[in-house]
Amino acid sequence: MDNITHSLVGLAIGELVERALPAPVDPARGRTRRRALLLTGMLASNFPDLDLVLTPLLPAPLGYLIHHRGHTHTLLYALPQVALLLALTWLLWPGARRLLREDPGARRAVLGTALLGMVLHLAFDALNVYGVHPFHPFDARWLYGDLVFIIEPLFWTVLGVALALGLPARRAAWRRTGLVLFAAMPLMFTWLGYLQWGSLAGLAVAALAVGAANRKLGARAGLVAALLACAGFVGIQAAAGQLARGEIRAALERAAPGSRPLDIALSSFPANPLCWSFATVAEGPAAGSYGVRVGVLSLAPGITPVSSCPARFGGVPGSTARVLAWKHSETGSLAGFRALQRANCHFDAWLRFARVPSLAGGSATDIRFGPPDQPNFSTLPYAARTADPCPAPLATWGYPRADLLGWKDRPAH
Repeated sequence: MDNITHSLVGLAIGELVERALPAPVDPARGRTRRRALLLTGMLASNFPDLDLVLTPLLPAPLGYLIHHRGHTHTLLYALPQVALLLALTWLLWPGARRLLREDPGARRAVLGTALLGMVLHLAFDALNVYGVHPFHPFDARWLYGDLVFIIEPLFWTVLGVALALGLPARRAAWRRTGLVLFAAMPLMFTWLGYLQWGSLAGLAVAALAVGAANRKLGARAGLVAALLACAGFVGIQAAAGQLARGEIRAALERAAPGSRPLDIALSSFPANPLCWSFATVAEGPAAGSYGVRVGVLSLAPGITPVSSCPARFGGVPGSTARVLAWKHSETGSLAGFRALQRANCHFDAWLRFARVPSLAGGSATDIRFGPPDQPNFSTLPYAARTADPCPAPLATWGYPRADLLGWKDRPAH
């Protein structure tokens, strides 16, 4: 997920933990405790993305593909990150150091907030099509949630509104600014064509529900309502995603009879459980071949036909199809794919990330992230690097397309 979402989640957790603790006797110490919990939650929820400093270790795009969402995004390496965060707090913040030394309850609360922030970072990153491998080195496979878009405005809206409404009375100006900001962003996204009007209405209902919980039951209830709204949205997406997979499998069988689906990479449209972009990988139908296809699906064509899915995120305006529109398809030789992996170490390294490979003109692109004729952050000019030294250091992530390589390891879907 994006770092705004991670920050809002961390702040919400810190605020909830603070409100669950007994009221402090000393107001000054209470302010320090609250600030420590908020800062710890926000930093812990962002710390794993410090792996971006490792991207220069390999030439682009491999540095980003191999080292982002890498070791810092594993449960094993969450522990030293928590230790580093707490050590920095202890060394750089004298007031927090005194609080942690003298108050066992605050010490446990800060530690718990740091651990929860780290785990929630991995959990939110696991929701989208990009993937994580949280159990490395015990399990090197990539795991994909395929549930929500990588920038999800519902998370911004409900968490932002809950946090703004929870600000103390002396922060009234900040409260108004936050409410205006988190109300304006969905409006701007809709005006720019990223959201449908129905999505905007859904966001408004969710924000009003959080506001009602805050007004009737207090700030803690508002935060709980916001987190429940996030969880409920993920549940809706999970159910819609299952329906989408069934529709796509049936459409693939009609488009390429006899092919064997290996993977369906799903990405929902923002705040929209009805529109889905997808990419499929399949063996066949011809012997020794594989195929990849890209399309857009509407689960409710009577309400939102494919042509109405926002074009900014891969919709197909003007399409005559109502339920599903194919946007791209290509086929390749399994033998050629495997020979290229053995012969080109740069392509082999790239395959430790690529889930939906598209090969053309000596370049490889993962078309989860854009059409094959438009290079994106995953595009690797492997032919031009044939004579270059092999990339190192490489992390030992599993190969998402081990199935195309004829290996026993299989991807998560």
